[in-house]
Amino acid sequence: MKSMVLKSAKCAGLCAALAISAGSAFAQESTNRVAAKTNWSVFVEDNPTECWSVSAPQETVNTRDGNVVAVRRSDILLLVSNRPSNNVTQEVSFTGGYPFAPGSTVNVNISGGEFELFTDGEWAWPASPSDDAKIITAMKRGANAVLTARSSKGTVTKDTFSLLGFTAALDEADKRCGG
Repeated sequence: MKSMVLKSAKCAGLCAALAISAGSAFAQESTNRVAAKTNWSVFVEDNPTECWSVSAPQETVNTRDGNVVAVRRSDILLLVSNRPSNNVTQEVSFTGGYPFAPGSTVNVNISGGEFELFTDGEWAWPASPSDDAKIITAMKRGANAVLTARSSKGTVTKDTFSLLGFTAALDEADKRCGG
């Protein structure tokens, strides 16, 4: 399994910039957003060079004991990252905007294909680069990705991401970061 502690520390510092791509009012203030591809954006950081394809959910449903509930969540983002200086290419990650239940996993459903992400704090990743590749292949072919997770407070969240523009955003990030 990947070293999620290192990744969550790295990603935590970038979340604010990535959240800008989620369609918030701050989008115009970003200095590192280099492309918008339908429902996906591409960000590039320098020194070291890193690139992300990122999107926010189109729909979010939160339930507790089978009932829809209102809950406060921070940024909810699905990302694919390239970090050439760390030999990382097309790494999938997800932040649900809350701490996941300890030892839980995130279910990813893309056009009926099921995948699993392992959690650490507020972040989740596939177990291996080959799992990243399988998820990305499904994302390129699918229309939506539905991520279902459980918070440390027992809330079940279901976030639906549009995949319109995903392939174009991924290609742009790969072009800029040698993916």
